[in-house]
Amino acid sequence: MSFPHAAPAPTTPPHTGGLLLLVDGTTGLLTVAALGIALLLFLIIKARLQPFVALLAVSIAVGLLAGLSVTELFGTVQRSDAVSTIESGMGGILGHVAIIIGLGTMLGAILEVSGGAEVLASRLLALFGERRAPLAMGLTGLIFGVPVFFDVGIFVLAPIVYAAAKRSGKSILLYCLPLLAGLSMTHAFLPPHPGPVAAAGLLHVQLGWVVLMGIVCGLPAVLAAWAYAAWIGKRIFVAVPQDMVEAAEEAKRAVVAEQRAQGVAPREHPVPLATVLAIIGTPLILILAATFSSIALDPSPGRSVLEFFGNPFVALTIALLLAYYLLGIRRGWSRKSLETVSTASLKPVGNILLVVGAGGVFGAVLKASGVAQALSDTFHDVGLPVIVLSYLISLVLRVAQGSATVAIVTTAGIVAPLLTEGHHSQAFVALVIMAISAGSIFASHVNDGGFWMVAKYFGIGERDTLRTWTILESVLSLAGFVVAAVAGVFVS
Repeated sequence: MSFPHAAPAPTTPPHTGGLLLLVDGTTGLLTVAALGIALLLFLIIKARLQPFVALLAVSIAVGLLAGLSVTELFGTVQRSDAVSTIESGMGGILGHVAIIIGLGTMLGAILEVSGGAEVLASRLLALFGERRAPLAMGLTGLIFGVPVFFDVGIFVLAPIVYAAAKRSGKSILLYCLPLLAGLSMTHAFLPPHPGPVAAAGLLHVQLGWVVLMGIVCGLPAVLAAWAYAAWIGKRIFVAVPQDMVEAAEEAKRAVVAEQRAQGVAPREHPVPLATVLAIIGTPLILILAATFSSIALDPSPGRSVLEFFGNPFVALTIALLLAYYLLGIRRGWSRKSLETVSTASLKPVGNILLVVGAGGVFGAVLKASGVAQALSDTFHDVGLPVIVLSYLISLVLRVAQGSATVAIVTTAGIVAPLLTEGHHSQAFVALVIMAISAGSIFASHVNDGGFWMVAKYFGIGERDTLRTWTILESVLSLAGFVVAAVAGVFVS
């Protein structure tokens, strides 16, 4: 069930006919790396260039400055079978990441449109009662956050937060912050979200180990974030934003009208909670079962069956087909409606996949040019553990430019040689991915789209958003990293 390795980058030694042969030796390569990262930050922050274009441009610049030839970078028109560094980097990562993100996105869309999120939140609120409503919202974000993107989760679940806060008369922070912590944890630490999936592909880790370590590191982190949310929610009062309540109701009516226009049957009966939990849990259980079978069982037909169904492609396909039937066809949806909802859900994914692919290109260029090895040697001399180093690099990139995905794919490309040299286990590399993911969510502030989304949807002023959401993300980040670092001491 392991990820296929990316297509190998060209093995021609660096500095052999590059267009701009300006550097030589470790010092020159480190200078190129520093200039490349500085240029990347400038293009994204100051020039406001789209991250995909910025990553691609910086990859080309770094490759040429480090001595790669035009042929090594782009291939040659004389040989159509020649694999260029850019092609191998892009294709190697997207070959499996695209499938996982695509299947996960469609699964989340069916759960969203069918009303699975509303059922989950309503049942948990009824189960925990008024007094423990913040915990119910946190669990809702945690469970529903597995198959849906962070921003989709906010859009779908915000009206439920409004209702809970209005009913209690307390600060909306008591209800939205636990929800946001759950959504953010799953988005950062668990597949099929783009960050951990991209890192797993770049560092060649079985997705089962990423799921397992994501749970190990993510659950303590989200508990710490919930504790902070409970503390700060009692000290800062933010009223329910009436304009957003009205907008949410209008959006809900528009969604219902659109469903009817598409031929989707109205929801006469709520989705059973057990059905929602079964659909969300199915791929996680199958992937983990395959991972443990590869450790605990000798090669056998039974183990092969578990590894087949636990392959991420197969597990997510099974979950999606279950959702199609249990939430769609069995409840009156037409096949055309299922196709429409699935297709519409994939539209926002293009940008994510291009950024991930460009990150793969950046990593391939670093490796082929020798820059990655120079960075590896330097970081090794610093003496910091690779988990700590991974976290710090990701954290700096995140705070500087705002995008968690850019921070993850860039950091993974930088630290990959350190992991190759150490001959580490899959479990340890998965912990490194957790450290990278934790660093990528630290201190969400004004350069992060998520900051403004939280402020807008929940009516929080910029100053209070910094005091609440920004610190919540930092708590989540630090707690996740601490668990990963401690676990890394016992796993090699």
